[in-house]
Amino acid sequence: MLKKILLAVALALPMFCASAQTAAKIGLVDTQSVIQAMPETTEAQKKVADASKKYEDEYARLGEEMKRLYDDYQNMKPDELQAIKDRKARELTDYQQKMQTFEQTAQQDLQKMQMELMGPIFTKIKSAVESVGKEGGFSLIQDYNPQMTLYFAAPTVDVTGQVKAKLGIK
Repeated sequence: MLKKILLAVALALPMFCASAQTAAKIGLVDTQSVIQAMPETTEAQKKVADASKKYEDEYARLGEEMKRLYDDYQNMKPDELQAIKDRKARELTDYQQKMQTFEQTAQQDLQKMQMELMGPIFTKIKSAVESVGKEGGFSLIQDYNPQMTLYFAAPTVDVTGQVKAKLGIK
């Protein structure tokens, strides 16, 4: 009796394994190419580049003022009063701190702006991937990143074209 049960399990096990393997449908999507193909991305990048240019121009203006203060300090006569030397040295230090604060704030503002502009793009892509996944009966769709992928084998399906079609891009 035990031999019959073991024989039945041994015969049925490959069928269960085969059905479990065919049940998983895995897709890969090259999100980087999707992002680059979207017109919204170009628009967002332009806005960030424009803001970055404005910050760079302002930083250059601050740098010119810093150079002027430094030159004034360097061109003081050796017999200048100590209180005046100290005040100009403090001005230099304060202005240098002002420039550092400006640079940090500008970087933070640009990062925030990029996140705000790219957020809706990422949401749109995620929605398109979910739609392709549901329509195609995929168990998993993951980003295809050659630098991060250690190994993958068939059966996988590249769904990048389908995601781009959902988004109306080529």
